[in-house]
Order: sequence, then C-alpha cells, then structure tokens
Amino acid sequence: MKRLVIFDFDGTLTYKDSFLAFIRYYHGSAAFLLGMLRLMPWLVAYKLKLVPNWRAKEKVLEYFFRDKAESELHRRGQSFAKELIPRMLRPKAEQALKGHIAAGDRVIVVSASATPWLQAWCEEMGVELLATELECHNGKITGRLKGNNCYGPEKVERLRKHLSLQDYDEVYAYGDSAGDRELLALASHPHYRYF
Repeated sequence: MKRLVIFDFDGTLTYKDSFLAFIRYYHGSAAFLLGMLRLMPWLVAYKLKLVPNWRAKEKVLEYFFRDKAESELHRRGQSFAKELIPRMLRPKAEQALKGHIAAGDRVIVVSASATPWLQAWCEEMGVELLATELECHNGKITGRLKGNNCYGPEKVERLRKHLSLQDYDEVYAYGDSAGDRELLALASHPHYRYF
C-alpha cells in the first residue's frame, strides 16, 4: 500500500512560527522587536484582512532581508535548522513524522515558510519540502516572493504539480490553521490540530 503523508510545518510540527523565529535568530531580539514595531501598520492591516497574506509577508521580508546575500541567508538557515528547529518541535508531531518515515511512507512538508530555513532540516530528516520561495537578483534577496505564497489553495497546487495523488492508496495530512484547509480536504486521513 502506497501512502503519502503531508505535514504543515509552523504550528503543526512546531510550537511557534519559524518565519518570525528565523528573523529574530538572524537579526537579534532588539532589531527584531524594532522592526516589528515599524511594521505594525502592515501587521494590523493583515490581521484585519485589509491586505492579503502574501503582501504582508513581502513587507516583512523587504524590511528584514532586502539586499541580503542569498548565500548568507542559506548559511544562516542551515545553522538555524540545526540549532533552533529541534527545540521548536512538538514531541508527538516529531514522533509521528519519524513513524511515517520508518514505515516507508512518502513524507512531504508543505509550508508557507520559506526554503532557506526549512531545507536543511528537511534534508536531515529525509523528507521532501514544498515551501515559499524568495526572489533573488544578482545573488541578493529582493524582499519579494518568487511565485505564489505557499499558503491555502497554493499548497494543493504545489502538491499537484509535484506528484500525482492518484498514485497513492492513502493520503495523510496534518495541519493546524485555515491555511491548511484545502490540504486537509484532499486527504483520506485528515488530521487537524492533532498534536
């Protein structure tokens, strides 16, 4: 029996948001808090649904990472994956992930967070990653997204482009938010806030 297992990352596998944790890790707490204060109008507008998720994300990315070297972002992402992500994981979620891997299931993390700070951890775990990509120009981060934000319907779109769901007898999906609704809907075994 062929099984496909899909995990959301932030809030499902982890206790907290890796995007914000990575910004704090990269810049330090003082710069992080100052930046979030300056970005408050955009964050409030997003919470009030006045601006879409992707636009608010780009504003945050632009403020914190515009003109940073892509190579440095990936280097720091690797150290973040090694030092911080293991401490952010929900024990039961990590246990379930490892159980699926041990069973020989195909496991994919599908996340709205970005590749630079998730890729190394996924490689270490031996799972695939579909995540938001950051736009780069001449080796520097622009602050814009490359393609669509991997959130909501885009998670399913990425998955369908990556593989054929018909190849699997069972599809397990684990998610914790409205951004996972479409992903959970396609699963034969949906798990919402399971851990």
